[in-house]
Amino acid sequence: MRAPLADARRVVVKIGSSSLTERSGGLATERIDALVDVLAERRKAGAQVVLVSSGAIAAGIAPLGLTRRPRDLATQQASASVGQMLLVARYATSFERYGLTVGQVLLTADDVIRRTHYRNASRNFERLLDLGVVPIVNENDAVATDEIRFGDNDRLAALVAHLLHADALVLLSDVDGLYSGDPRRPGAQLVPFVSSAADLSEVEASAKGASGVGTGGMASKVAAAQVATSAGVHVVLTSATHAADALAGEDVGTYFAPTGRRLPTRLLWLRHATTPRGRLLLDDGAVDAVVSRRASLLSAGITGVSGDFVAGDPVDLVSPAGVSVARGLVAYDAAELPPLLGKSTHSVGPKYRREVVHRDDLALL
Repeated sequence: MRAPLADARRVVVKIGSSSLTERSGGLATERIDALVDVLAERRKAGAQVVLVSSGAIAAGIAPLGLTRRPRDLATQQASASVGQMLLVARYATSFERYGLTVGQVLLTADDVIRRTHYRNASRNFERLLDLGVVPIVNENDAVATDEIRFGDNDRLAALVAHLLHADALVLLSDVDGLYSGDPRRPGAQLVPFVSSAADLSEVEASAKGASGVGTGGMASKVAAAQVATSAGVHVVLTSATHAADALAGEDVGTYFAPTGRRLPTRLLWLRHATTPRGRLLLDDGAVDAVVSRRASLLSAGITGVSGDFVAGDPVDLVSPAGVSVARGLVAYDAAELPPLLGKSTHSVGPKYRREVVHRDDLALL
C-alpha cells in the first residue's frame, strides 16, 4: 500500500519546530543538514520536493534574548521576522552542498482563501518547480494576525499538497507515529494504518505539542492527514529521523490511505481553509435541498441568522439540531437577511430574488 510513496513524483514534506530547533531556541543545524540530505537524495532521484518548514518563531527566540516562546502576537511577529531569515539562510547553505537552490514562499490563510491569491501562489510554485528550485514554505508569521492564520503548519502543508496536486505528504515530528494515547505513557500503541475515521475511534490525540516551541499537536497532524487523504494524497506521519524510510515507502510511522478523489480547488479551500464569519439556521427542508439535492440555499428555508458578515464571506449552514452541514459564500450582508427569512423568492423585491448561497459556492461538511 505504501508503494506510491516510493514512486511519488511530487512530494510535500512538513517538519515541525521541535525537530529543527533547540528547546531553548536557536536552530539545530545538524538536524537541518540531516533532513536536507534526505530531501536532496529524493531530488536526485527525479522527484520534485516542497518543504513546509516551521521554526521561524522558535529560531528567533535566542537571538532576541528571550527565554521561551513568546505569547503575545507582537513579540511572535518580531521573533518570526528574525528567525525566518536565519531559517531560510540555513536551508540555502545546506542545500547548496548539493547544488540545489531554494526559494522562500510565505503564505497567510488569505493566500488560499481568496481565489486570486490562490492562483498567484499556484503559478509561483509551478514556476519554481519547473526551474528546479526547492520551495521552502512557511506561514507568514511576521504579518499574520489571528484572523488570517492557518493556526499550524500541518494544515498549511495539507493545503499546499492539494494546491500542487502532490502525490504524497510526509508529516515529520518528534514522535515516530500516531499512538492510541500519549506515547510517553504505558499502554499506548502505535497505529500503523488509517483507512477511515473508524480507525481513529479509540485514539486520544493531544491538541498541543510536547516540546513547547511549536503550535501543532498530534490532533492537528491527524486533521491535516484527513484533509490530504480526502483529496487523494498518500500521507505518512513519523519522526524526522525516519524521513528517508518514509519517503522510500518503508513500514515506519503511521500511513494514512487516500479516502477520496481530489476536490475542485474552490471547494477544498472553502471546506478546509476558511473560517466561518456567521451561521445560517436552516429548516429540515432546506437541509435536505442543500445536502441531498445539492441545491442552492434560498431565503425561504432559513429560520435564523447569527454573526457579523458581509456578502462574499464564508458562513456555516446549520441544521435544526445545531449541526453544521455545509459552508458557503453568502450573497447578502448579515443585516439584509432578517426581513427575508422564511419568504419565497417571489414575495420579496427584485433586488433580493437571488440565492442566499449559490450551489456553486457550497461545500458539504
